[in-house]
Amino acid sequence: MQVEGFFDWLGHALGSVIRFIVDALSGVLQLIGNAGRQFLHGLSSALGITPSLLSIVALVIGLLLLFSAVRAFMRRSIVLGLIWLVLGLWLLSLLIS
Repeated sequence: MQVEGFFDWLGHALGSVIRFIVDALSGVLQLIGNAGRQFLHGLSSALGITPSLLSIVALVIGLLLLFSAVRAFMRRSIVLGLIWLVLGLWLLSLLIS
């Protein structure tokens, strides 16, 4: 009879520990999600764009194009640098205006 009480207690204790871990991880993930959402909202409101996935992807692509232009200028490739620069500025101007 005491053995059944021990395993009941052990199962209850293990279940409580698992529940605590799941609740803690859920809270941490919610904090990270809220921080990311607030960051994207602040970024999009500062740039004047809509906070949608397509806008953020276009912003990242435009910044990558500008980065490619800088790298091309560092390699002294003026023509390719101008092409990347014009494409990047064109995409960002469409997005931000």
